[in-house]
Amino acid sequence: RNMTGKRKTKSTPQESDSADGELKKKCRPEEPTARPTTAEVPARLREEVERLYKLRMPEDFYLFWDFCSLPDNPRDALKEILGLRLVGPFDILAEAHRSSANPQPNYHLHWRHFYDPPEYQTVLQGNGDNLLHLGYYRDSPDSLPVFLGENEAKKGCTITQMGDNMFAAVHLFLGRKRKERGGHKEGGKALDNLEEELRERAESLGFSLEQKTKGMKQRDKKVTPRTETVTPPSMKRLCKAIAEARCDEDRMKAFGPLQEMITFVQFANDECDYGMGLELGIDLFCYGSQYFYKVIRQLLPMAYSLLKRGLFGEILEAHLSSRSHDNLDQLTSA
Repeated sequence: RNMTGKRKTKSTPQESDSADGELKKKCRPEEPTARPTTAEVPARLREEVERLYKLRMPEDFYLFWDFCSLPDNPRDALKEILGLRLVGPFDILAEAHRSSANPQPNYHLHWRHFYDPPEYQTVLQGNGDNLLHLGYYRDSPDSLPVFLGENEAKKGCTITQMGDNMFAAVHLFLGRKRKERGGHKEGGKALDNLEEELRERAESLGFSLEQKTKGMKQRDKKVTPRTETVTPPSMKRLCKAIAEARCDEDRMKAFGPLQEMITFVQFANDECDYGMGLELGIDLFCYGSQYFYKVIRQLLPMAYSLLKRGLFGEILEAHLSSRSHDNLDQLTSA
C-alpha cells in the first residue's frame, strides 16, 4: 500500500539501475511546470545510504537534501532558525562518513536514541537537553516509511506523528516553534521566510503538509499488532512492580504475571499469531529498564523473524548491547 504521500508505490524498483532508477514516476501530468520529482542526488550516494543502512529511503529524503543544499553546509541549514541539524543518513549524503573518527561505525546505532524502536530512523536532531529528534518510522525494513515521528528521549518513549514527509515534519515543527516564541519576537521574519519556502517547495513537489494524512489515518486503523510506543497502563504497573521491587525475592514474585504472558506468546506463535510477542516486546522495550532486556531478547528477535522483519531484530540486538543517552553520533564516538 502507498503510505508515503504522493511519491512512489511499493512496487517501485528497490535497486537503482540508473541515476534516477528509484523514481521513474510520471503521476502528475496535470502539473507540467512542477519541479522534477526526483532529487539531484547522485546514484552512488543513494546506493551508499541504502547499503550502509540496509533500508530504502523515500524520495522526499533526497528532495529535502536538495532543499537544504543552498548553504555551504546543508546539514546546518536549519540550525540557526529552528535548532535542528540534519543527521543520520544525511551524514552519508554529506560524505561525512569518509572522515569518520570511528573506523567501524554501526549505522544501526547512528543517532539511535534510548527509546527509538527498531522501526525508527533518526534524520533530524534538536539542540536541547531533552534530546528531541525526528525520524522516519517503517512498519517493515523492506518497505518505505509510513510517517515521520518526533521523540524527546529524556522525557520518555512517546513518538508523535509529524506528517508523511520531511517537508511536513519541518513545517509542523516550525509552526510549533512560532507559537512557543509568541509571534513577533526576534527571528520571526526568518521563520516566516522558511515557512513560505517549505510550503512552496512541498506544493510544487506534491507533498502534503498535514500532520496526519489520509493514508496515515487508514494505516492507524489497519495496523495490527500495535507497534507504536504507547504502553497500556496495566502493563506499566506490572513493569513498575518488577523494576522497583525492593529485593530479588519480590522481583521474582512480580515476574510471575509476565512469565504467564510469555507462555501465551509461545502459544500464539504456534498458532501463527506473531503480533502478541511483538506488542509485549515493544512494551517492555519502551519501559526502558534493563531488568527486561533478557525477556526482550527472548521475544522481539523471534517476533521480527517470524514476521520476516529480520533486520529489525539485528537493530534491536545492537541497540540493547549499548543502549544509552550518550555517544549517539557513531561517526565521532570511536
